[in-house]
Amino acid sequence: MKLDKNFFSENIKTLFYALIIAIVIRSLFIQPFYIPSSSMEPTLLVGDRLFVTKYSYGYSKHSFPFSPPILSKRIMFKEPKRGDVVVFKTPADNRTDYIKRLIGLPGDKIQFIDANLYLNNNEILKSKVKIKTKIFCGNNSIDVFKFEEKLPNGKKFHSVYLKEFTYQNSDVFTVPKNHYFFLGDNRDCSKDSRYLTSVGYVHKDNLIGKARFIFFSSDRKIGSFFEFWKWHKSVRFKRTLNKIN
Repeated sequence: MKLDKNFFSENIKTLFYALIIAIVIRSLFIQPFYIPSSSMEPTLLVGDRLFVTKYSYGYSKHSFPFSPPILSKRIMFKEPKRGDVVVFKTPADNRTDYIKRLIGLPGDKIQFIDANLYLNNNEILKSKVKIKTKIFCGNNSIDVFKFEEKLPNGKKFHSVYLKEFTYQNSDVFTVPKNHYFFLGDNRDCSKDSRYLTSVGYVHKDNLIGKARFIFFSSDRKIGSFFEFWKWHKSVRFKRTLNKIN
């Protein structure tokens, strides 16, 4: 069979247009992310795959693949809300994607006193959900207390603390203008804004988007995503399409 001389050029055009459409969708609307660590347990588990909406807080250069310098500042900005689960680029290198919960807005003061979280000198209310439960910190299973915390805007979510409450006290963190303060829900196993040299305060231009829902989740200790013959054991079907609180 003789191929039309335009066969290859037409297919290349089709692939090119498909790539452009994919980049536009990824940059402006929605992007998938994979959870590789346990810092957001129990909200997010290792192996969760989720969608993040890019339009939630407007757009910056980090909205685009490889962060090209096409925007000098954030445009169409919308202020994030306390309690949002946010993906952002770490200030340390402006390349690494982190996902944490937003606790502090510009001008806020955050402090830990006797293992309790304070926001603007007011203790964040938390009620114990479980006396004892197990979660992961890296590859280690640890005993924790599970709480429901409530932020001043009424946002409720679950967090966990080691039984020994290892993170007892801190200095006062004062959030600078145009910056935000993030914590992991797995409080004693999270590198977040408490660690100023590695994460610290996150500038609004570093925000990528808001985590919305889990579209797939599997336990990688049982089998990888590509080992479909193990899906009946590894896939966490109950987490599929779960909204992220």
